[in-house]
Amino acid sequence: MATSPPQQVDHHSLPPPVAEEPESLLSSLVFDLSQHVQMAMENMLKMINEIDQNSLVIMEEVEKCKESALERKKTLEEEKEKFQKAAYTVLDMLNSRE
Repeated sequence: MATSPPQQVDHHSLPPPVAEEPESLLSSLVFDLSQHVQMAMENMLKMINEIDQNSLVIMEEVEKCKESALERKKTLEEEKEKFQKAAYTVLDMLNSRE
């Protein structure tokens, strides 16, 4: 078997290192990062919309509770007036007996 003579590398005949490789890597990194940021923003937008919907439901429930509390307050005040009238009537009856 014959061995071939070792080839000498002529550094002058090699093309210069490609300058696009770092730029390509940087471009790829920026693209990937922008994709991740876009996905994160889309997820945040979904969460914001969900929060808006939930807060609307909560605000409606709070409004219903306020209305219910006002109705209950009105009913209690009416009952209070009836009891006061009944108490005054009983007091008047007791005072008139004396």
